[in-house]
Amino acid sequence: MKIPTGAPIEEATKKPAHVVVRGTASGFLQEVVSGTHHLQGDEPVSVGGNDAAPGPYDYLLIALGVCTSMTVGLYARRKQLPLEKITVSLSHSRIHAKDCEECETKEGMLDRIDTNVELTGPLTPEEHAKLMEIAAKCPVHRTLKSEINIRLRADEFPVTSSEDAN
Repeated sequence: MKIPTGAPIEEATKKPAHVVVRGTASGFLQEVVSGTHHLQGDEPVSVGGNDAAPGPYDYLLIALGVCTSMTVGLYARRKQLPLEKITVSLSHSRIHAKDCEECETKEGMLDRIDTNVELTGPLTPEEHAKLMEIAAKCPVHRTLKSEINIRLRADEFPVTSSEDAN
């Protein structure tokens, strides 16, 4: 698979991400629009979906994996390192906080994302170590590790039902 390298990202000119998700109350399948991209989201059959598309946690892992790979690749290109291929494998689970030695929280359950980064190419041990350090600095990784303020609001639309039509 040949992946185009494209132009460097200009942080100052990037528009903030804007995503619109639409669905119905009849099932889990969702239409997702992100700029000019059209995607879908669904849940697995085991929880009542049709497994027609990735689920919400899949998209979370996709975001982290893509960002990690892009960040490592960008750094390697800028530093002209002999990196040939990046493979990021991720999984999500829930664990007991008391079982996490490196976690601050010690009660209840925590989300855990296990990330395995495979770098191929004739890298020195020092170059490999630096790229692994850079992998942990991708913007999505930093977002997930930081405090996140999610503001939820309802648009003010009149509620209509079949009874209102009578």
